[in-house]
Amino acid sequence: MSKLVKSLVTDELKAKFAGISSALVVDMTGLNVQAQEKIRKTLRTKSARLEIVKNSLARRAFAGGPLEPLGKSMVGPCAVVVSKESLVDIARLLMDAAKEFNKLKLKNAIFDGDPSLMTVAELSKMKGKRELLGEVLMLVSSPGRAIAGCLRSPGGKIAGCLKAMADKAEAA
Repeated sequence: MSKLVKSLVTDELKAKFAGISSALVVDMTGLNVQAQEKIRKTLRTKSARLEIVKNSLARRAFAGGPLEPLGKSMVGPCAVVVSKESLVDIARLLMDAAKEFNKLKLKNAIFDGDPSLMTVAELSKMKGKRELLGEVLMLVSSPGRAIAGCLRSPGGKIAGCLKAMADKAEAA
């Protein structure tokens, strides 16, 4: 490739990966076309995309950005998976695909621009965005629920006593 072509491809890759701070690297060597298409189709259902890129061009495109540490793990034939949604869900999906397709090798991932790399298996064990939001909502609403229970309990006792007194008065 000439320098001009490399420069144009690098600029295009920079534009594709601009604003993305989470990605993972997989090796699809040895998979047939049908298996690759099945994986791509599954990823598309989760709004993810798989890009097979030349390693040196990807390293150039990632340079100076949040995905720069990921360039170090790009050795041999690689593909980059990115998603606008939760990358944890994508990692879980790829773990399932790796069980189905033995030749799919899951390499490293970078999550939310954290410069330390992790394996795809480690990422798949993390809690997803929905799970974390559910926990936060539970923690936020828990004190309110406890206060409501405390306020309701004495009122319930008083209402029970008044009802018992009213029943007693009617019976007499």
